[in-house]
Amino acid sequence: MEKAKVAFFDFASCEGDQLQVINLEEDLLKVVEAVEIVSFREAMKGHSDDYDIAFVEGSVTRRSDEARLKEIRKNAKVLVALGACATLGGVNLLKNFQEAENVRKFVYGDKAFQYETYPARPLKAVVPVDIDIHGCPINRHEFVMVFKSLLLGKKPEIPNYPVCVECKMAESICVFEMGMTCLGPVTRAGCGACCVTEGSYCWGCRGLVDNPNADSQREVLAKYGLGLRDILNKFRLYSGFSEVAQ
Repeated sequence: MEKAKVAFFDFASCEGDQLQVINLEEDLLKVVEAVEIVSFREAMKGHSDDYDIAFVEGSVTRRSDEARLKEIRKNAKVLVALGACATLGGVNLLKNFQEAENVRKFVYGDKAFQYETYPARPLKAVVPVDIDIHGCPINRHEFVMVFKSLLLGKKPEIPNYPVCVECKMAESICVFEMGMTCLGPVTRAGCGACCVTEGSYCWGCRGLVDNPNADSQREVLAKYGLGLRDILNKFRLYSGFSEVAQ
């Protein structure tokens, strides 16, 4: 039986999600045995445009990126957005809330005119995306689950409930009780509430759950003396492309 051909690509990103795949170590060997990886710049030198599944990391930040992404989409039977920059637009979207020319000069100085850029956006703003693997970085165990589902022809079971559920399962103290502002009540779970259990708060890197309970979020904010603006600004860190952060 012919093995599925898999390729990894990246756009504007830190490439940390691909590193998470490499960090699978022994499990990665099992993945490699099940498929033929034809392109993976982080891990190999070879490249081929003949592939069935494309895992794409990063957000689109240049008009020229669109043509490349559309070509990847045309070649792939399945396109998977890998990580927050690809699924949501990620931290690259922060520049969208500032004057474009000021951002260009801040980053590139007097060479700004040499560099192409435009407002950042997630992959789905340019091409159809079949599956999202959320997170910053992704959970490598979730990656394996999605990978296996693809090979078996099944739909991956991506959590569609809030991070608060996982916080309760981990018996974590609600960070609102500790004077912090958290996006957990409306953010998609699947991370094991790792940020909260390690002493921080939910940053929203997995995006909003479908049909988030906005009324519940408002009630939580009101209970702790916080306003809507306190939470909207935090959404811009990862979900600046969504209507809620505009």
